[in-house]
Amino acid sequence: MMTEGRVAIVTGGGQGIGRAVVMDLAASGVSVVVADINLQAAQEAAGAAAAMGVDCLAVKVNVAEPADVQAMVDETLEKFGRVDYLVNNAGITRDALLMRMEDDAWNTVLGINLTGTYLCSKAVVRIMMKQRSGRIVNISSVVGAMGNAGQTNYAASKAGVIGFTKSQAREGAARGITVNAVAPGFIKTAMTDALPEKARNDLVALIPSGRLGTPEDVASAVRFLVSDEASYVTGQVLHVNGGMYM
Repeated sequence: MMTEGRVAIVTGGGQGIGRAVVMDLAASGVSVVVADINLQAAQEAAGAAAAMGVDCLAVKVNVAEPADVQAMVDETLEKFGRVDYLVNNAGITRDALLMRMEDDAWNTVLGINLTGTYLCSKAVVRIMMKQRSGRIVNISSVVGAMGNAGQTNYAASKAGVIGFTKSQAREGAARGITVNAVAPGFIKTAMTDALPEKARNDLVALIPSGRLGTPEDVASAVRFLVSDEASYVTGQVLHVNGGMYM
């Protein structure tokens, strides 16, 4: 898939979907910058990826802070001299019904999930334009497409990511930059594992495929979108949800 020798930044790369993306890209020969607000998690993921024989860098970053984002990109350029792929995966939830939601919960979720995507993309896009090549993959959510009670802030942020993706794709296409989104459905994580069995079964019943997705399911979609085989795919939302939303 012509990914060997490329350099990727993966935000939120220390755990969950982000870590799966890091490992999948490393297995394909991609050097990875593992960016996470939890430096220890980033270092552990980078170490595991480096064991596959690629160069890796762990960076502590709050994607909602412009100075952190710029430092992340500067460190990447200092070590690797280029940025080929950016995976905007960092995200959080602060769930509550709208009438009970605190302003801080709204602002924090929009700041990490949407503003973070904007800041990271802006920081690398000039580099990619000079290279006349680049792949940006933004992690949205099924909730950004269909909504979910108790997640107005999260749904708004992830729907915003989709609009941002389509607009940036139009800006970058002439310079060889593709911008796409992956929208995961319900993914098997520590959080879903902790649900009571009935609640978990009720969740699975909503999914035509009859199972929760895995972080690796999402990582495979990301790997395709950054590959040369996807060079004519841009401005798209790839739903990875087992048929839950069509």
